[in-house]
Amino acid sequence: MQKRTLGNSLVVSALGLGCMRMSFGDKPTDRREMISFLHAAVDRGITFFDTAEVYGPFTNEELVGEALEPFRGKVVIATKFGFKHDPVKGPNPMFGLDSRPEQIMRVAEASLKRLRVESIDLFYQHRVDPNVPIEDVAGAVRDLIQAGKVMHFGLSEAGADIIRRAHAVQPVTALQSEYSIWWRSVEEAVLPTLEELGIGLVPYSPLGRGYLTGKIDENTTYDSTDIRSRNPRFTPEAINANRVVVDLLERIGARKGATPAQIALAWLLAQKPWIVPIPGSRQPERLDENIGAGNVELTPDDLGEIDNAMSQIKVIGDRY
Repeated sequence: MQKRTLGNSLVVSALGLGCMRMSFGDKPTDRREMISFLHAAVDRGITFFDTAEVYGPFTNEELVGEALEPFRGKVVIATKFGFKHDPVKGPNPMFGLDSRPEQIMRVAEASLKRLRVESIDLFYQHRVDPNVPIEDVAGAVRDLIQAGKVMHFGLSEAGADIIRRAHAVQPVTALQSEYSIWWRSVEEAVLPTLEELGIGLVPYSPLGRGYLTGKIDENTTYDSTDIRSRNPRFTPEAINANRVVVDLLERIGARKGATPAQIALAWLLAQKPWIVPIPGSRQPERLDENIGAGNVELTPDDLGEIDNAMSQIKVIGDRY
């Protein structure tokens, strides 16, 4: 697989792997099966894996840590801090945000143990905490970097001003934000800022939580544990109304001998050389399909056709 560089020096596979759904936000999975799947991902050239303490909570980091321990030094693991901890239940977005420096330090120490590493490759602030100056957050991560416990600093869903302020204290290697053919808000102010400062972009939900694969229709149902069961874009009405987006991907894909998912990922890869999508998959055939996007070449005419078509499409349903 081709490699890409986030920031100045973090070299990763051109496609990463979002690991959240292996133990959180979807139907339960078999742990041994997911460990085998992660090994298969490494065998196929994936070197960039994304997790967070809140996924589970904790169980996803433990899974990723156990699975990737044999590949220490050969893979890059990103994890995240930033949510309040309940004494019993651990972190949860429902409990609110907490990026106080002392909390960042506690989370880092615990994540190191769960991931079975000596240093966290990429440590993201999961969401911007309005109660803690971003300079304090960046300073805390800078201290962790200087102590050798973190290698790179990242932000998630941050705006241009926050990115600039954080970067002035501790260089930001990557921003993780939702970005796909049907959610493009980062293009206005964030992408130019990243390009100016030399920061990479890691798009999550690059396949629209599975919708852009073309395998979902208005009859698709979701388990109550699946976050899509509560997502406005996954009501039967929204699924049916947004079919026009999949139709576009299928039309382009027919010319390229590619699936809708591969066109959606190829479109992202074609935007900037420092963009590394992290689709989440749990099946080898989906993993192979996603990896195949790296072989799809979209011409300027293809990209223009997609942009022109999407400018005339109104996507129905909020993303959360």
